[in-house]
Parts: sequence; C-alpha cells; structure tokens
Amino acid sequence: MSLSTIDFNALYKQQKLRSTFKPKNRDDWEKKAKSVSQRVHKSIYNSELLSKMDFTGCSTLLDVGCGAGNIAILASKKVQKVYALDFSKNMLKHLKEEAKKQNIDNITTINVSWEDNWDDIPTCDVVLASRSMEVSDMKDALKKLNKKAKKRVYLTYKVGGSFVNDDILEFIGKKIVKKPDFIYIINILFQMGIYSTLSYIKSEGRKKQYDSLESFKKSIIWSIGEISREQEKLLEEYYDTKLKDNEEKNEYVCWAVISWDKKSQPCL
Repeated sequence: MSLSTIDFNALYKQQKLRSTFKPKNRDDWEKKAKSVSQRVHKSIYNSELLSKMDFTGCSTLLDVGCGAGNIAILASKKVQKVYALDFSKNMLKHLKEEAKKQNIDNITTINVSWEDNWDDIPTCDVVLASRSMEVSDMKDALKKLNKKAKKRVYLTYKVGGSFVNDDILEFIGKKIVKKPDFIYIINILFQMGIYSTLSYIKSEGRKKQYDSLESFKKSIIWSIGEISREQEKLLEEYYDTKLKDNEEKNEYVCWAVISWDKKSQPCL
C-alpha cells in the first residue's frame, strides 16, 4: 500500500459515520444561536485566528458557517465587503444585530448550507470556514471553498477528535468513537494537489461556559447524546468535585488552522 492508493476522503466518511459525535441539524443550531452569540464575541479564539490570516491585497471575504459573526464582525474592519454564510437564520439574525450595534454596514448575510447549490455565492479574495467543517463529505466541502477563493483559503478544525475532555468521559465511564481528526483534511488536500500550511491556535475550554450544574450536563449531552442515569449522577459528582476544585485553572482547546494560497500552488 502506498500513499497514493489510500482514499482519505472515504476514510473520513467512514470515521464520521462511526463517530459518537453526530452532526447537528439546522433546528439544533437555531435553538443554540442566542447562547452562542452571548459568549463567542469575547473569545480569545477570534484574535488568535485573525492573527493567522493575511488580508494583504484583499477587499472581500466569504465567511462560511459564520455563526453569530464573531470573525465576520472583526474582519469587516479589514476588508471592504464581507459575505457571511450560515444555514441558521437565528445565527444570522444575531450577527446582524451585533453589526448594527457596532455601526457596521459592509456585511451581507447569506442563508445557505454546505449541501445547497453555491453557484450564486460570490467569489471572494479570502474564503474562511471557522469551526464549521463538520461536513459529511470533506473533499466536496474543500472543493467548494477553493472554488470560491481568488487568493487564500483558511479553515479551522478541532484537534483531538472529541468535543468532550477525556477526563470527563473516563470519570463517567462513557466510551466514545472519536470524530475524524484534522490530519484527514491535510491528506485530502494533498491528494487534491493542494499544499497547505498548518498552524495552531486556542480557544477557551467549555469550563468557562458552565455557570450551573444544568448547563454543564446539557453541554455534555449536546455533544455525546443521551447518557444513563448512573452516568448522569457521575457527571453531577464530577461537577461538584473535579470541576469546582479546578475552576481557577485555565483550560484551553486546540484548533488546527489549515490554509493555502492559491497563487503559490504548483498543481492548481
């Protein structure tokens, strides 16, 4: 077996289907939009990601899976026009409210999903998919991003294959199948003839979101699905002991930043 004979996109699809972390649908994100908007604009993730992005010679940005607009809002001060795309109308509603609050008028929202037809979506200098690459077909999604970019593409993907800390899972005795990690993307791009650059940034861990036992349990169940009553009791114990004992300790999540410059690609 050689590298050229391995179908990394097929392996990605297989792992995605097996994973405990099932895709969230439109309704799931509609319900979560308000809570996301309340915290995401204050995250250290925003400045860390923007520090990795080069807007030199660029006037337009397409933000795919923009959510509540944490990056779109900040990037609107760096380019002339931002197109913010998301499949959640509530996310876009919160984005527009935040833009209005800050007197920002150069953002156009687009209510479209990964699976929709993108023919009418503008081609932009920079294309970004920030924490929005939980797709069923990674190769197809990467092709869409690349096609809509004139100059540069950036995407971020969580490192480690799990949205819940291993120590929590171990404490409650929950075995999971992890989702495909970022290395699949690197290899899929390579097989597409795209030579990407890899770096890392961080965001706050979920601990900062847990203002009550109920929010803690709700967040864990959101990620891994239903748990047994015994596991729920163990979650309560974890919250009362382990979590509170370390509440002053900073916790971070690592994100892979994968990017490429279209003009410097030898195979494009």
